[in-house]
Amino acid sequence: MRTLVLSDLHSNLEATQSCLDAARELGFERVAALGDLVGYGGSPEEVVRELRALKIAVMIRGNHDRVVAGIERGEEFNLLALQAAVVNRRMISEETKGFLATLPAGPAELSRGILASHGSPLDEDEYLVDPEEALRTFHEIDFEVCLFGHTHVPCVFSLSGRALSTIYPAPDGTRVALRQGVRYLINPGSVGQPRDEDPRAAFLLLDEAAREASFHRVNYPVQKAQVRMLEAGLPPLLAQRLQRGV
Repeated sequence: MRTLVLSDLHSNLEATQSCLDAARELGFERVAALGDLVGYGGSPEEVVRELRALKIAVMIRGNHDRVVAGIERGEEFNLLALQAAVVNRRMISEETKGFLATLPAGPAELSRGILASHGSPLDEDEYLVDPEEALRTFHEIDFEVCLFGHTHVPCVFSLSGRALSTIYPAPDGTRVALRQGVRYLINPGSVGQPRDEDPRAAFLLLDEAAREASFHRVNYPVQKAQVRMLEAGLPPLLAQRLQRGV
């Protein structure tokens, strides 16, 4: 089973479509969406529509999905994120707003031993960024592989016995063999708002039969996405960040 793993699409239609086009050429059978479909970008309705047209195995909510849907007010957001959420809320239909409101919290089971979460599987809003938090996660919840997002930075934490390792994918792509007896926390990176100083959209293919996770980056028409954002009345700084991947 080959699963396309997408996270943090953030209303970026151009990045989403470019990832889907590239992934279709490589081949996949189903999709795991790790949350934050909306927020920040200028095409929330269109991005949700693209995702709902796919064969979804797992789709969970992110913090921006909750705020755009009106479940939460966004008190924890910075000003730019809150402004974008308010704009996105105005742009989506009531039907889409209702759909976002019904997205479940993670973690959710993708396959036996494989979980999907937005942030840490211990807390959907926790940014899992350092080895200490990864080790605590491994100790407190049982899984073989956990796919997570939220940080917008692709990475792999692996635990073999007591040895913890961290891998950051190479710019031209990285294939990670999933070894028996080793546990993994895998972040595919962000489709619509990369923050690892690489502006290209990121996605992951998880091949359970081959026991392999492959990281991919794809160019997309950033300027077109920026124009959409500005026309929607989003803060210019958010559009500028797309150019630099920060």
